[in-house]
Amino acid sequence: MAFKRGFYLICGLCSLALGLLGIPLPILPTVPFILLAAFCFARSSDRLHHWLMTHPWFSEALNDWEQSRGIRKGLKKKAYIVSGLSFAVSIAVVPLIWVKIMLLCFALGLGLFLKQIPELED
Repeated sequence: MAFKRGFYLICGLCSLALGLLGIPLPILPTVPFILLAAFCFARSSDRLHHWLMTHPWFSEALNDWEQSRGIRKGLKKKAYIVSGLSFAVSIAVVPLIWVKIMLLCFALGLGLFLKQIPELED
């Protein structure tokens, strides 16, 4: 049992780190990593799970996801805008054409992923 809890704890901490890195970096999506961190913390650490579920940055979205399996329209719109701007700047700055194409593919993939998530009223 201790091995399993330790495994979930390490996965949760790594997911949280990747989610936080995903805030400024366009390639890493924030939401799936934070959701994974919440899942892992729920199975490994009550203290970290409670901290994440009550954190001012993530609590509203995590509770919406936990209760309704969706995100609010305003948050979804912000995700489209921030990720779109971030990808656009990255594509404009990168000199290699194959990296530009890869970033565009990631942007389209993220857009399709966001589109399929159910919307909740604000």
